[in-house]
Amino acid sequence: MAINDNILIKIRDMKDSMTPVEKLVADFILENTDEVPHLSIKSLAQMSKTSDASVLRFCKTLGYSGYRSFIVSISASLGSRDEEQKDQYTDIQPGDDLPIIISNIARNNIKSIEDTLSVIDRDQVTKAVKVLRESNRIVFFGVGASGIVCQDAEQKFSRINKMCHAYTDSHSQLTAATLLGKGDVAFFVSNSGDTVEILDALELARKNGATTIAITKYNKSELADKSDILLSISTPELTMRSGAMGSRIAMLTVVDMLFAGVASAEYQHVKKYLTKTHNILSGKHRK
Repeated sequence: MAINDNILIKIRDMKDSMTPVEKLVADFILENTDEVPHLSIKSLAQMSKTSDASVLRFCKTLGYSGYRSFIVSISASLGSRDEEQKDQYTDIQPGDDLPIIISNIARNNIKSIEDTLSVIDRDQVTKAVKVLRESNRIVFFGVGASGIVCQDAEQKFSRINKMCHAYTDSHSQLTAATLLGKGDVAFFVSNSGDTVEILDALELARKNGATTIAITKYNKSELADKSDILLSISTPELTMRSGAMGSRIAMLTVVDMLFAGVASAEYQHVKKYLTKTHNILSGKHRK
């Protein structure tokens, strides 16, 4: 799979947040991918029942300067599509045999990580590692499954002696956000990017001067728009819990990237903490 810039994944993930006209273009492209590289902008506009200007705006919404660069990217994505066909997301079905469930869950999780690598911005990861290294303290905000990701992040960064804490209920989140200041990092985890509790805490953190980082799906959302650093994930929208499983795996992968980035950059400083925590957790401190 091409994991650098798969535009078909980006279109799929962004479609729900597009304007009605942009959705017409997106739907046509996703349903007629083989034809699109051969179409002029005028032909694509006519076949999607839009206009030349609408197609151009669609390209720019996806980050392309013009139609030609967009078509080149579509062609590149199609080049790896045949290899991907056997690895499409599959929802859990009632009555599935256990071997099928095992295979589908594993494949979905692998796809979530691969698709996330297609949409995540490496420069944003670099910025996130930098501010996490320089932070006075890190506060993680998330509810539900996202809260579990925050607890995992707290456990990891605590091991290298970073001052951090995860808050997973609305009252404690508001209290924590109120006490943040410059030099602190407010780290928000939300698949939808529209969780009310998270947005309330985000607003307080921004007012208090904290640097804000967000892990959220590749889409237009208030969390994505208002965070200083955006780390996008890509997951399927399925009808059963496998969708939530995929987003959790993608989020945990991004947390692992950040932790490894910080620990690697500061290894000479943090290796003593890693050794101490490893020894205490493995029981090696006992004589």
